[in-house]
Amino acid sequence: MRPSIRPDAVLVQAVIAGALSFAHLHDIAEAAGQHGWKAWAYPISVDLLLVAAWRRLRTLRATDGPVRSAWIWFAVALVASLGANVATAGLLDLHQVPAWLRILVAGWPALAFLGGTFLAHNPAPPAQPQTLAPAECDSHPEPAVDPEPVREAVAAPEPAPALPPAPAPVAPPLLAHARKVAAAHLTATGTPIDLDTLRARLGVPTPLAEAIAAQLT
Repeated sequence: MRPSIRPDAVLVQAVIAGALSFAHLHDIAEAAGQHGWKAWAYPISVDLLLVAAWRRLRTLRATDGPVRSAWIWFAVALVASLGANVATAGLLDLHQVPAWLRILVAGWPALAFLGGTFLAHNPAPPAQPQTLAPAECDSHPEPAVDPEPVREAVAAPEPAPALPPAPAPVAPPLLAHARKVAAAHLTATGTPIDLDTLRARLGVPTPLAEAIAAQLT
């Protein structure tokens, strides 16, 4: 499939303007006594110097270099092109060209050669090296180390269950009497004697009654 060719208005305008400017420069050069291939070489020389100065100007701007010399040669080429176009508008008699115009046309090759040499051999300043951020400079970062190592939690041993306190010593006669009271209560009621009844029958304090009840079971 062939790509479709669409005319670009800007490109067409540039071609037309370039052709007209080329023809005007050719007419001025031929009127000034430059015939044959010389008259065709003058427009090429002017346009090439204009383009070279503009490209050099853009390069110097991108690298923050001095642009004065590029501006000078751009202005020289622009004046030469614009002057030739204006001169062909009837301001000059191309059949009787003044001597100063002949001198300018004859001296143009040397001037254009000088300008092209300066533009070609004037090195642009080197671009400033980019400063890398600290994170970018360190291509092999060290692994992060935790200053405090993780300590495994050690479970504290569970305390041993407390043993029940040993029953208070009971005198054997009191213990024998308590057994009789408990037996009589069991015979009378059919149920074992409870702690409060035992304490009341024996007339002893609660801790002693608990100790006696523990030994009765």
